[in-house]
Amino acid sequence: MQPEGLVVRRSDFDVRTTMDRLVAEVSARGAAVLARIDHAEGARAAGLSLAPMEVLIFGNPRAGTPLMQAAPTIGIDLPLRALVWQDGSGAAFLAYNDPAWIARRHDINTETAPALQAMTGFLEAVAQAAATAP
Repeated sequence: MQPEGLVVRRSDFDVRTTMDRLVAEVSARGAAVLARIDHAEGARAAGLSLAPMEVLIFGNPRAGTPLMQAAPTIGIDLPLRALVWQDGSGAAFLAYNDPAWIARRHDINTETAPALQAMTGFLEAVAQAAATAP
């Protein structure tokens, strides 16, 4: 089952490599990497077991601010996040929230369409580059 509003793609790489590539792509395209969270490491520190799983939090105030001006509640979904995890078969996946879904969730109007289109293109590009072998 894929949760509503989530874009998921299988990666050609393992979790760490996919995340390293994602960090590089996000940075190269001018967004700030704000945090990289290793959920599996957190689980280990608590004496628990979890397959490799990391979250990246990143953004660009020039892209997000107009959306937050239109609907302040969108701040709960910004900055952007991407999740990379390993499933039971050992395959790695990359997921992020679809900007169109975020817009519907916060009842964003059409005035922000260019910003949402740019955000969608950005996410598609970095996900493709991070998860796909050349």
